[in-house]
Amino acid sequence: MSPQTLDEWLAHGEQLHPAAGDKTLERVRAVWQRSGAAFTVPVITVAGTNGKGSSCAMLESMLVHAGWRTGLYIKPHLVHFEERCRIGGTPVAAQTLLPHFEAIEAARGDTALTWFEFTTLAILRLLSHAPLDVVILEVGLGGRLDAVNVVDTDCALITSIDLDHMEYLGPDRESIGREKAHIMRPGKPAIISDPLPPASVIEHGERIGADLWRVGRDFSHSGDRQQWGWAGRGRRISGLAYPALRGANQLINASGALAALEALRQRLPVSTQAMRTGLALVELAGRFQIVPGQPTLVLDVAHNPQSAAVLALNLDAMGFFPRTHAVFGAMADKDLSGVIGPMLPLVERWITCDLATPRAAKADALRELISARAPQATVQTAAGPAQALAAALAGADPVDRIVVFGSFYAVGGVLKAGLPRLGAPHLG
Repeated sequence: MSPQTLDEWLAHGEQLHPAAGDKTLERVRAVWQRSGAAFTVPVITVAGTNGKGSSCAMLESMLVHAGWRTGLYIKPHLVHFEERCRIGGTPVAAQTLLPHFEAIEAARGDTALTWFEFTTLAILRLLSHAPLDVVILEVGLGGRLDAVNVVDTDCALITSIDLDHMEYLGPDRESIGREKAHIMRPGKPAIISDPLPPASVIEHGERIGADLWRVGRDFSHSGDRQQWGWAGRGRRISGLAYPALRGANQLINASGALAALEALRQRLPVSTQAMRTGLALVELAGRFQIVPGQPTLVLDVAHNPQSAAVLALNLDAMGFFPRTHAVFGAMADKDLSGVIGPMLPLVERWITCDLATPRAAKADALRELISARAPQATVQTAAGPAQALAAALAGADPVDRIVVFGSFYAVGGVLKAGLPRLGAPHLG
């Protein structure tokens, strides 16, 4: 009997495995073609190590406020799988995904797929059948072999590149950049928003004849405390609102998103007012998300050294808090020492937690790592993210700050019951 619910289809996908050694996209492309799905509207594909999700959210928000019907594939999800597929800014209902899983399963035949490939094709098929004006696709990791890359993009956007997923993508930024550069297509715009991109990205773009838009050469931004401006090829936009997504790096992401819209302006015109409104109202959970309360709660999916350094910079700019408590859970295959390093000077108390996936580092191992690096810090463990947040709250004063960071599983774990509104017992 075939699966009847979304959970059953996701469990079915877990049982699928590609043939050993077949690391090409040919399997995925063959299933995609047999499914009969195709895109007839402009597609924007976004790759990079950090900033992909934020860039996708800004593109979606600006296009929605311009009146365009948007489809978005973004990942991973924090709580519910349906978060990965949004139409018009709203996650799709689980029920709407079921016929597309059925169609991909039928097209698959005896072709083996990974869970990611199987679920990606189902979401792509849903988006291809929806009445949309534009589709935004976030690459999972890499680009060359990512299932998203079976779709020929009309505009590639490559965000900042750093060391992550090195076991798959290579040992350095040049190797990783080369993998991500393969989302580019000949003759199509390719926006490079990384201020210092690996040479491999530029070399690949030039070799295939992509229309490279480089920050500092083809577009730039500047601003003061109140507003900022953007300049591109023959066009200037002034009086822009700072993105509602907090953090120093978001202006770089916004600048790249504006370049992508400019590159597609003939097909998808977006007014300056829609840009202003879209940036001012953009939302994305878990990206330096500040939740008011007592104590203040900060949620951030920083899980590699670069994103942790940005998180530390953003926390440092928040102002004075007597103590900072960190809830931390992460995957064992990450550069854990590099992730905690930027946070050590800011955190007085740590609560490490186990996560609901075999890939996760054990809470005890994280505690030992932190204690070795910061003997003066208080470190304790918890069974999971929700328990860790409860422990952090129990030891916090109302004027303190709690930061939940690391894996999507860590941030998602504290959001399962809804957005927490903290209220610590008052002093005295």
